[in-house]
Amino acid sequence: MNFSLNNNMPSIFTQNSGYRLKSTEEKMERIQKKQSQIDFFEGKKADLKNMQCNTLDEIAKKLALFNNYNDQIDAVKKQFNYEQMMHCTDEAKELGEKIAKAAEELEPKTAEERREELAKEALGIEEEGILDEMLDDLPTDELEDSLNEMLTDKEIIQEELDEELPEIVEQEKLTELFLDRQYVPFDIKA
Repeated sequence: MNFSLNNNMPSIFTQNSGYRLKSTEEKMERIQKKQSQIDFFEGKKADLKNMQCNTLDEIAKKLALFNNYNDQIDAVKKQFNYEQMMHCTDEAKELGEKIAKAAEELEPKTAEERREELAKEALGIEEEGILDEMLDDLPTDELEDSLNEMLTDKEIIQEELDEELPEIVEQEKLTELFLDRQYVPFDIKA
């Protein structure tokens, strides 16, 4: 009795989400390669049924070919299993890197970072390159006037930040408490 699973079909999750890890795509390629190699050797075994044997030597040769094809199929499966083990470690690394990157982005900002961000928003600076372009276009007199305005604006922004900082810290504490209450550990072994 011979059972085989159709490993050529992508799972529902990878099919619908459009989100595939590079290692998942490599896994799909390995599955297709393994299946094509197994199908090749199974075809060779099927061809042996049509081979006519009249002498003991021919029968021995046919049996040797049959055993050789079975050994080749076993070797393909062993190689695939080894590659699957390596795939699991690669996928875990890749997923871990993505999670670490996402966690780093979600990390709460320090007061200094918030001040810098608010100052950039107040000045209308989105990227570092925009300020450089603006400075190149301005004459030096206008540049000095703008600098003086920025220094006075900085003092005003600093006062506003000092007033808003306790509210921001309180909001972060409330958010952290809310997230702690949302997290419910569970044991998948049970």
